[in-house]
Amino acid sequence: MSRLGPRDLLDVGLVGIRTRKLRAALSALGISIGIATMLVVTGIPASSQADLLRTLSALGTNTLQAIPVPDRNPPVTLPEDAPAMVARIGPVLTASAVANTHSVIRRNDRTDPADGLGLTVLAGKANLLTTVNGRVRTGRFLDATSETLPMVVLGSVAAARLGLAGLPVGGAGPQVRIGDQWFTVIGILDSVPLSPDLDRAALIGWDAARRLVRFDGHPTVIYLQAREDQIEAVSAVLPATIDPQKPSNVQVTRPSDALAAKRATQTSFSALFLALAAMALLVGGIGVANTMVIAVLERRSEIGLRRALGAHRGQIRAQFITESVALSAMGGIAGTLLGVAATTAYAWWRAWPLVIPVDAALAGLAGALLTGAVAGAYPAMRAARLMPTEALS
Repeated sequence: MSRLGPRDLLDVGLVGIRTRKLRAALSALGISIGIATMLVVTGIPASSQADLLRTLSALGTNTLQAIPVPDRNPPVTLPEDAPAMVARIGPVLTASAVANTHSVIRRNDRTDPADGLGLTVLAGKANLLTTVNGRVRTGRFLDATSETLPMVVLGSVAAARLGLAGLPVGGAGPQVRIGDQWFTVIGILDSVPLSPDLDRAALIGWDAARRLVRFDGHPTVIYLQAREDQIEAVSAVLPATIDPQKPSNVQVTRPSDALAAKRATQTSFSALFLALAAMALLVGGIGVANTMVIAVLERRSEIGLRRALGAHRGQIRAQFITESVALSAMGGIAGTLLGVAATTAYAWWRAWPLVIPVDAALAGLAGALLTGAVAGAYPAMRAARLMPTEALS
């Protein structure tokens, strides 16, 4: 029995597409719209999700704080080396600390020595700003040099209460009085959403606080960022790491509510993607199946002639399945390009990060081919069952 090689089978399978170009284009258009819809309904929500997750991440989904348990008698203090110990925990990305120096800050030496304007003077580490996702509005933050000198960085509320709207460009900054020492203001922070207490604080270097305001070296708040998938594990070991002798003296904030919201968002979006993608492929498959059934009815004489000339049923089935798969492949490629273009344009318009789900695009193409094979199966079997005399009549 004669066999059709792959190339001959492809030529025969594309006959219907070449001879009925308009119908083939309309059939491919049906499945291309389905695939484009799948990419759009996955790509646009994925881009929106990326923007939402970026916003949630900025709220500190991977951040923890540790403080001494309040209202203990005598008051609890954290060990001096606690920040360094926390930084050694495997999943921890960065750790920093602040400490209340119990000093008073004043605009000058003529104001009431007891009037600190409700502001707190904190000793801070140089990596504090990175750890709490803070930003400097004007000037600069503490560094290795300024940590040892009488320099101060003000929170946004602290700067407003001290009457400092900004810093001079290129000149020496204003000075404020902390305790009995003058400090030069080198920076003003933007509001810090992760730690609003820093908005009402004046931050001085750790070493400068020890030397100039009689700071005892014990941190009062430890901040850390850890890998998000390990945040609960880090929270569990944090008290024993900070104070191995008395872990019950350490209070750790639970992971941010934003983390739970972020995980719930990821789950709900994933379920939505799957449902919409399945619906789009179903619609495209029905369109291809309908086209192939009509093609069999219209090409009965062609089928009969091929059978009369010696084509067996398997070759007839292969011809129509090849045509169906080719139609679906054309639609899948066109739909993928159309979906990517539409998603890119919409993400650019909304200023979202562009996310093209590669797995969705590949799954769409594979699904288009599978849909074409399934959609063409019944018409192909129906065509193969036609007897030559019946088809030619």
